Amino acid sequence: MTGGGIDFAGGVIDFTGKVVVVTGGARGVGRGITEAFLAAGAEVTICGRNEPGRDELPAAGGRRAVFLPADVRDAEQAASVLTTTAQRFGRVDVLVNNAGGSPAVPAADASPRFVAQVVALNLLAPMYCAQAANALMQATAEGGSIVNIGSVSGLRPSPGTAAYGAAKAGLVNLTRTLAVEWAPKVRVNCVVAGMIATEAAEDHYGGAAGLAAVAATVPLGRMGTPEDVAGACLFLASPLASYVSGGALEVHGGGESPAFLAAISGA
Repeated sequence: MTGGGIDFAGGVIDFTGKVVVVTGGARGVGRGITEAFLAAGAEVTICGRNEPGRDELPAAGGRRAVFLPADVRDAEQAASVLTTTAQRFGRVDVLVNNAGGSPAVPAADASPRFVAQVVALNLLAPMYCAQAANALMQATAEGGSIVNIGSVSGLRPSPGTAAYGAAKAGLVNLTRTLAVEWAPKVRVNCVVAGMIATEAAEDHYGGAAGLAAVAATVPLGRMGTPEDVAGACLFLASPLASYVSGGALEVHGGGESPAFLAAISGA
C-alpha cells in the first residue's frame, strides 16, 4: 500500500478523496469490494436491509464503511442511499451495484412473487441506483463510474435459478445501454463474476468437499474470491480504465471446461 492507494504491478490505484457506494456491501463479495475501496483511500457507504453491528462493519485503511438501511428494490429507498451519501460527503464518484442473488428453485415451481422479487433485486435495483447515481455524477465536472456486478449465470443456462440468470443477462444489456446514454461523463461497466467462494457458496455447494469439487472444474483450478471481484471493480472505476465503458469483464478463472471433454476422456 502506498499513500492510501493499492499497488498493482508497479502502478497505484488511489481513491483518496473519492466517495463510493456499494450496495449489499456488508457481506460476501460486497464486503470484499468495500474493504478494497477503503484500503485504496475512499470513503465508502454501504446499504442493506439488515444493519450489521458496529464491529461487523467493513473497515480498512483507517476508515470504516458507513451503513444506510435500505431495500434497493424500492426506487425511493435506492435513490435515498445515493442522495444521503452525497449530502454527507459532498459527492458520489463510484457506484458498485453488488446486491443480488437468488435461492435455487426449479423454474416450474417458481411463484410469480418469487420471480418478481428476484428480477427486482438483480435487475431493477441496479437500474434505480444507477439512475440516482447518474443524476449526481452528471452534475459534476468529473462525472463518475458505475460498476454492475453480473454473473456467468447471465451468459449460459442457469438451471435452478432461471429468473436470476435472466436478470443477470438483462444487466449486461442495461450496462451497455447506459454506457451509451450517459457518456461521456459517466462510464458504466459490468463485472461478470464466476463461481466465488463465500459462506453462501459453501452452503450452496454442500460444504468444503462440494467447493473443492466445483473448483476442480475451473481451468485455473480454484474458485474465485471476493478479492478477485474487488480487483476488477477497482480497475474499472479507476483512471486505468478511462477508455473502458459498456464492457463486460469476465472474472471466472477461465470459465467452465466444456462437458464434451469430460465425456470423451471418461472423467
